[in-house]
Amino acid sequence: MRRPLIAGNWKMNLGHADALRLADGLFAGIDVPPDRDCAIFPPFTSLQAISEKLRSSPIRVGAQNCYPEPDGAFTGEISCSMLKAAGASMVIIGHSERRHVLGESDAMVSRKVKAALAHRLKPIVCIGETLAERDAGRTSDVVITQLRRGLDGLTADAMRDVILAYEPVWAIGTGKTATPAQAQEVHASLRAELGALFGKPLAEDTLILYGGSVKPSNVDGLMAMPDVDGALVGGASLDESEFHRIIWFEAPEG
Repeated sequence: MRRPLIAGNWKMNLGHADALRLADGLFAGIDVPPDRDCAIFPPFTSLQAISEKLRSSPIRVGAQNCYPEPDGAFTGEISCSMLKAAGASMVIIGHSERRHVLGESDAMVSRKVKAALAHRLKPIVCIGETLAERDAGRTSDVVITQLRRGLDGLTADAMRDVILAYEPVWAIGTGKTATPAQAQEVHASLRAELGALFGKPLAEDTLILYGGSVKPSNVDGLMAMPDVDGALVGGASLDESEFHRIIWFEAPEG
């Protein structure tokens, strides 16, 4: 049985004082239903302080990115060991903004996944197609290629600590959202590919989140889909009341 996960990606938002205020609000005002999990991903500058603040809460804290090398002359980068020391237990890898704005390749995603696993950080590996790729009928080819390359070399045992997130690039920060049926179609194809690569039992246990303008008005429909196991939430995670409503999505019966 897969436990749903609601993950809030704060991206490059909130100065330190505002980040701490939001964390205080989450700590004081947000309870998490016992049948699901919740995590937030603040900017690096607030990661340690928020991790300490939420230590006794049910909300986990993760990082938005990592660098695959353990140390060295990599100005501006942060290693997995540094993230662990700051209190992170999870890390987002391959977000579309890193792929399409910062030029991150599938090969780099693969390196980061392996580094995260080696340091016992649970990676959320993001994949998704652009609008041009969807309009060209290439959605399946694109996401399956990203899946294979990003998870290249992993064993089935290692995959047990990996979470996937399908985030159509055309739906991120645009207000557009894949319909529940569109999300389900891609999630089902990803789960089938996981089964081919790692075996059906592993595929059935792997969480696949949906990310792309998730908000209170659409979360229930998305979460009603059998292969949608949670949400990677952007802008709505910066609003305490909206994020609370998303965490308390209406679970489908059965």
